[in-house]
Amino acid sequence: FEIKEFNEKKGVFVTLYKKDELRGCIGYIKEIDLNKGIIDAARSAAFSDPRFNPLQEEELKDIRIEVSLLTNPELLEGNYLKQIKIGRDGLIVENNFRSGLLLPQVFVEYNTNVEEALEMTCEKANLSRDAWKEKDIKVYKFKCEVYSEEKPNGNVKKLM
Repeated sequence: FEIKEFNEKKGVFVTLYKKDELRGCIGYIKEIDLNKGIIDAARSAAFSDPRFNPLQEEELKDIRIEVSLLTNPELLEGNYLKQIKIGRDGLIVENNFRSGLLLPQVFVEYNTNVEEALEMTCEKANLSRDAWKEKDIKVYKFKCEVYSEEKPNGNVKKLM
């Protein structure tokens, strides 16, 4: 990846795909130096995502990398359903003990509406699907610039 924004500080997630199936995704919500953040997130997505076994060398030829640069999360108040736009906004749901984050492209991939997006994000946080309706829950939205290889080891294009 050769993107000039790498000298900035932003939240960043690195997603790995193997034959278009998720193979790892780790990142930082808070602003971090992107040069360090992308390397750390890529390493963690490959070797430390608890949902997957560590990436093996023979898999590398099949891995496509996607980098998402996050804006600062914005705390939402009031009617969430009117403030969130699918295809633009990623979501964070949190309470005092748990939090979950889903990138905006996830909601497009699953063709969700806003309520379903909130439910999915609650599930990611290991909360009940309707926890977003509770008073002690905080909901944030953010946007992403997404850069992806067209194929493993291929050209990089901006998706969002």
